[in-house]
Amino acid sequence: TSGHWQHSAENMFSFDVGGQTFALKPMNCPGHCLMFDHTLRSYRDLPMRYADFGVLHRNELSGALTGLTRVRRFQQDDAHVFCRKDQIKDEVVAALEFMKYTYDTFGMTYKLELSTRPKKALGDIALWDEAEAALAQAMDEFSGEGTWKVNPEDGAFYGPKIDIKVMDAMERVHQCATVQLDFQLPIRFNLRYKTAASATAAGADAEGGDNFERPVIIHRAMLGSVERMAAILIEHYAGKWPFWLSPRQVMVVPTKDPVNGYAHEVAAQIHAAGFHVDVDDCGNTMQKKVRNAQLAQYNYILVVGDREAEAKTVNIRLRNNEVIGAKSVADLIADLKEQDETYAPAIDAVEAVKA
Repeated sequence: TSGHWQHSAENMFSFDVGGQTFALKPMNCPGHCLMFDHTLRSYRDLPMRYADFGVLHRNELSGALTGLTRVRRFQQDDAHVFCRKDQIKDEVVAALEFMKYTYDTFGMTYKLELSTRPKKALGDIALWDEAEAALAQAMDEFSGEGTWKVNPEDGAFYGPKIDIKVMDAMERVHQCATVQLDFQLPIRFNLRYKTAASATAAGADAEGGDNFERPVIIHRAMLGSVERMAAILIEHYAGKWPFWLSPRQVMVVPTKDPVNGYAHEVAAQIHAAGFHVDVDDCGNTMQKKVRNAQLAQYNYILVVGDREAEAKTVNIRLRNNEVIGAKSVADLIADLKEQDETYAPAIDAVEAVKA
């Protein structure tokens, strides 16, 4: 029904069961259309937004597979917005604002491109022209005229799209986020909703009336493939994750065995505050423990000895070997919470990439 089988059957994992052909789900769009069509919809219900992180499978050629950036089994931060035509601009602008918030948080820049009707497009040219004009209007409102460019004949087969080209810390370009407008799937799945005129004619709570219209679908993804985004972020940060995103946030290093108890007491307080923390209480020297923590990219390395145990403080070092000095555990936790809540960037990561 959706047209994906006709266009992409060779890229699906399909198999025969009792004389019928089944395939592993390669995209979420058809399922969301069935969800929308499950019951009678009213104009008051729109926009309806479905988000889906379900697992997808695509039979990519073995030569095209590359680490995490191109895989056969993956997940997308996929969403589909079912809306009225008068809601298109506001919904597209909202999606672009969401994208801006996401990539500003990651410290990445971006540029916008409008990808237009491809040669193997579905549907009437008039609908395509209408869809492209709606996206262009939304892009002008979001970033201003002249701030984006047209990418001719590179749209999806079912509709035009806004491609967001993201630049990492080394100014390499990645295709991640996308916002696509779709007039075709609502036609192919016969999706419709009752209009305001229908409700007025039949009574506000009745199901009578013959006035129906088709919704428009906005496909949107902020990260695209989660696996691919993970690979991009690893290189963007050069492995030096900002504190709020780091899988290794704090390492506590006791200088000798008698202060191991205090080291674990400090770790317990940090863990209770909601942060990841480890204690290196092995038999290595303090210098070796610090070096190991730096190589493992712990954001904070807390050295504790007799003086710190007595004063209830920690001596703070960063993974780039910068020494911050002594601070109380309570003050440290307050600093960590501020970094976590404000998505503070990792300064040493940016410096390492540009070096």
